[in-house]
Amino acid sequence: MILFPAIDLKDGQCVRLKLGDMDEATVYNPDPAAQAKAFEDQGFEWLHVVDLNGAFAGESVNGAAVEAILAATKNPVQLGGGIRTLAHIEAWLDKGLARVILGTVAVRDPDLVKEACRAFPGRIAVGIDARGGKVAVEGWAETSDLAAVELARRFEGAGVAAIIYTDIDRDGVLTGINWGSTIDLAEAVSIPVIASGGLASIADIVRMTMPDARKLEGAISGRALYDGRIDPAEALEVLRGNAA
Repeated sequence: MILFPAIDLKDGQCVRLKLGDMDEATVYNPDPAAQAKAFEDQGFEWLHVVDLNGAFAGESVNGAAVEAILAATKNPVQLGGGIRTLAHIEAWLDKGLARVILGTVAVRDPDLVKEACRAFPGRIAVGIDARGGKVAVEGWAETSDLAAVELARRFEGAGVAAIIYTDIDRDGVLTGINWGSTIDLAEAVSIPVIASGGLASIADIVRMTMPDARKLEGAISGRALYDGRIDPAEALEVLRGNAA
């Protein structure tokens, strides 16, 4: 079970949004590379990065900050936000990313996702961001009529490394992960699922170790880490103890 610390990039800085609203951004660190190294020093073994500007623009915007992060940490990094062509996927993987996360393009062009999975086995994740159970795209600016579970099932057998499931209604507001919908999704597909949105306290970390959550690959934490609501050492010890 992996706890993924999150670095969300807006205008080159490490921020957290509230409910996905770009106007509700809190800057936590103006130096994302330093933040990446700090997470590594705290004992985390993965890093989750989102180019927020890129998600809205439909192309990478915070590329320089991502490259600085890759140079600063030895941890594997997964990146999402504005990556929507095979050429961009290949370019980012060549720069050292462990995984590319495809969100909007998974709705708009699922064949591209499948092609990427064939070209880069084990290195393509799908980001499913849902509002009221329906998939949102274009940096959460638009909500589709597509159910999250239906989208996930479209990629069964395609070689997707993981699905990152975000409940937008919980994101950045510290109300706890929507365990019901997340576990339902994990049980509906064979693809590993990573929980995202709302992780609030050590109680959520303990919840990750419960039997019905064992199928999850892990969960992403942002604001709770930055605000000090979760102690990294305690959280990682809970997960290590469970693994043992």
